Amino acid sequence: MTLDRAYRLLAAFYSLILIIGVIALIAGGGTLFAPVYLVLGALAVIGLWGYILKRRFMNPRMWRPLAGVLAVGIVIQLFVMLTTPLSSVLLTWMLTSSIFAVLLAIMLYHYGERDQPLWASEEERAAARQLDAMLTGESPLTAVHREKDRENSVKVTKLNGGYQASVTRRSQEGQERFEEQFRYSETLVFFLEKFTSVTVNDFKNTALISNADDERVRI
Repeated sequence: MTLDRAYRLLAAFYSLILIIGVIALIAGGGTLFAPVYLVLGALAVIGLWGYILKRRFMNPRMWRPLAGVLAVGIVIQLFVMLTTPLSSVLLTWMLTSSIFAVLLAIMLYHYGERDQPLWASEEERAAARQLDAMLTGESPLTAVHREKDRENSVKVTKLNGGYQASVTRRSQEGQERFEEQFRYSETLVFFLEKFTSVTVNDFKNTALISNADDERVRI
């Protein structure tokens, strides 16, 4: 059995557990907290399928907080089970949800990592391919974006384990410098466009200007 098939069977098993929980709730076998368990479980199973299939589901910013909620819920439930006498039905719900939430929390935490190609749009993937091609021929690359009284200067370097962006922001209020590292060029493109307004075309234009200047020097 391949790892991918094992993951798919795991997701199918969690989906089956969720369906069984819904049937138990309809049959009157649940508790007051059962709907909460089922809602969180449904969201977690969606994230699990997204993690396994490498597909985008909802927003990447929601999955790590959900993993945190599951982790906190596990701790609280274990504390309650160890310190409070519970009915057999409630104990079964709490114990089952705690056991199955552990693996879900771990997988959802990894699924919520923004630095993954699966969260990139088609436009970002196309731009990332262009940026990779440019970095193969020349590294580092520089670009500047100016807007009114603001200027963002970016230097992108390809590293052995990924990419590094060195950003300088200038405005009337002063100057700010910082660096960010990424494993994938798709995430680098997302970061540049969102936080610096620099696009791949800006790097192309800078390269053209630099080449033109070199030609003038030779002449």
